[in-house]
Amino acid sequence: MTGDAVLILIVEDEPPIRRLLRTTLGAHDYRTVEAATGGEALTALRHHRPDLVLLDLGLPDMDGLGLIAKIRGSGPVPIVVLSSRGDEAAKVSALDLGADDYVTKPFGADELMARLRAALRHRLQQQGADRTFASDDLSVDLVRRLVKRGAEDVKLSPKEYDILEQLVIHAGKVLTHKHLLREVWRDDSVDPQYLRVYVRQLRQKIEADPSTPRHVLTEPGIGYRLV
Repeated sequence: MTGDAVLILIVEDEPPIRRLLRTTLGAHDYRTVEAATGGEALTALRHHRPDLVLLDLGLPDMDGLGLIAKIRGSGPVPIVVLSSRGDEAAKVSALDLGADDYVTKPFGADELMARLRAALRHRLQQQGADRTFASDDLSVDLVRRLVKRGAEDVKLSPKEYDILEQLVIHAGKVLTHKHLLREVWRDDSVDPQYLRVYVRQLRQKIEADPSTPRHVLTEPGIGYRLV
């Protein structure tokens, strides 16, 4: 997806960072509207109906996590969070509340653009209910439950397949340990170590080099992402 006609709501209380984001996004043909508080953000959502929200969690009038819940309650607009380095707990909470991704400050323009494109693509995939996935040598058909690496069929255990299915449905999005445990085990109180064991087994089957995965990437302390 290009930036043509895409409107991004920037929710950030620091003017220098808003200016940086406005300039960066404008250089990639994205249109922007800005909000310095959570209240302004909710008003802008109603009036402008942006295609994506770029949200800093540190707002002066309300908790950023609470704002995510309010935004998610009003519709499926993609949310990409701006977070501080090392604040894994806030990232996990934001993703569990419905944020699509996060970018850690300080961030580079290329990384920011890649995250925004992925979040916009993911929302289109969900709307279109795309049931097939292909990336490099990996292909997954969710209708027929077929997984291939190159021309070879890959045999997965039920749990391995269920994990891969969640990653395919949310391709490009970070899935937290809690999300995967809830969806695959139906119990997010299960020890995440079980999940790590199955992801390791899954990588053995779908990655050309499991020690350097190209498909299922680890987000340390948070979860996994399918590239």
